[in-house]
Amino acid sequence: MTNSLFVMSAASGAGKTTLKDKVIKEFPDIRYSISATTREPRKGEVDGVHYFFKTREEFQKMIAENALVEWNEVHGHFYGTPKRFVEDMLAKGLRVLFDLDVFGKINFDKVYPESTGILILPPSLEILEKRLRGRGTDPEEVIRLRLDNAKKEMEFAKLHGKYEYTIVNDDLEKAAEELRAILRKR
Repeated sequence: MTNSLFVMSAASGAGKTTLKDKVIKEFPDIRYSISATTREPRKGEVDGVHYFFKTREEFQKMIAENALVEWNEVHGHFYGTPKRFVEDMLAKGLRVLFDLDVFGKINFDKVYPESTGILILPPSLEILEKRLRGRGTDPEEVIRLRLDNAKKEMEFAKLHGKYEYTIVNDDLEKAAEELRAILRKR
């Protein structure tokens, strides 16, 4: 299992999904982990492809049945990593790339301490705000919440996180090459 699990963490809008999408297709032995969530699907998102969309009741049942490696409430919705998905991928001999917030990473490390942490940072909070607004997917109160959470998450990651690598996503091509190098080396 060593070097099989990679956890990327970043504040919403730091570019981790764009980075992941750009790089992962180059690694046929790596699967992107699909998280469970109680939030509504965004336009174009498909259940079982982007997320496992669950009701609050379904998610709470997963918690009660200990069916999640980690879970947390973020931006008013539950998010978590289904154990079965991780176990199935590892049983197939595949490596897995996860997208977890910094708090979820702490809990994930309790189950899989050998995982490799990759922290993705925006160049600045101003650029992060510009990216969030540029998406055009969230109302003002959600953008404010995401920015407030981003500050807390970055501070928490610096103080308490286990990240072997940090990538500042100021240039997509440069950041993508840094991620490729990490995935090749490990």
